Amino acid sequence: MTVSAALGIEHPIVLGPFGGLSSVALVAAVSDAGGLGSYGLYGYSADRIRDTIAQLRSATDRPFSVNLWLPTGDEVTPADVDLGPASDAVAGLFDELGVPVPVPPARFLPDVQEQLDAVLDAAPAVLSLVFGVPSAELVAAAHDRGIRVIAGATTVAEARAIDAAGVDAIVASGAEAAGHRVSFLAPPEDSLIGLVALVPQVVDAVTAPVIAAGGIADRRGVAAAFALGASGVQVGTAFLRTQQSAASAAHREAIAAAVDTTTRLTRAMSGRPGRGIPNHAVREIEAADRIAPFPAQNWLTGQFRAEAGRRGLGEYQSLWAGQGAALATRTDAADVFAELRAGLPA
Repeated sequence: MTVSAALGIEHPIVLGPFGGLSSVALVAAVSDAGGLGSYGLYGYSADRIRDTIAQLRSATDRPFSVNLWLPTGDEVTPADVDLGPASDAVAGLFDELGVPVPVPPARFLPDVQEQLDAVLDAAPAVLSLVFGVPSAELVAAAHDRGIRVIAGATTVAEARAIDAAGVDAIVASGAEAAGHRVSFLAPPEDSLIGLVALVPQVVDAVTAPVIAAGGIADRRGVAAAFALGASGVQVGTAFLRTQQSAASAAHREAIAAAVDTTTRLTRAMSGRPGRGIPNHAVREIEAADRIAPFPAQNWLTGQFRAEAGRRGLGEYQSLWAGQGAALATRTDAADVFAELRAGLPA
């Protein structure tokens, strides 16, 4: 089965789900063009999830996906971690922005089961998952509600585990991809397989259709992904630069100025490795070398990142971008989609 048939879409082009950078407008633009718009729900409460899905339904009558992070078991709670050293390491950044270092909250993240229940109740066309294998019960509950399920893998072993769970499609995420590495069976640093090596091995190992992700930004990347055996592509950075995304103007400008050596992996902003464009905040945090575990570090830096976003200060934001950032030259989602569509097999 192809990705298009498995997900009920016209063109096998999937928008990468951006945790914190998703917008209803961009999801609708991709879905209305015949692809699969995706919205990242990281950190959303159950009520906010229901409200967001309602907004998406109002914006498009085509299929769309929402994305959640599964727990890996290494997440910490406020009671588990002393944030003192990490707070001291970023105190200078708070001072530079003129905002106080915050007091830790009662919890860093909403309950994942509450999030999943909210998605199941709202029944979007597709649920996408990262950082783990969905349970058989979750897949069955989704299918009972007419929800297709896709999940991300960074290695062949992860893809096999996801395939055994009965998902409808698998995203093979190469090391080139922007944002967090969604590895879960081995450390991310040991799971940095490039797309050219990863996709054909995953295709050979699984029965579900495969969506290629990482470094794809134009028709050439699409054509290459299909030549490797994928039957769909997932694209993030090229859409992130567009006016429809929720990225700040400073973030878009950083992508526009990117060159092939610009992006790298860092734990500085969240406590988990993610690929982006290094800036002042990343360099300061890495130099201090006192990074709290996830999600404590993500919550801590999120307090100054939010202020920086409001003020358009890119040197203090998470500038997520993939290795294909220099190929992200278009500023309108329709133009990006048309370019990607030109690379699909006839």
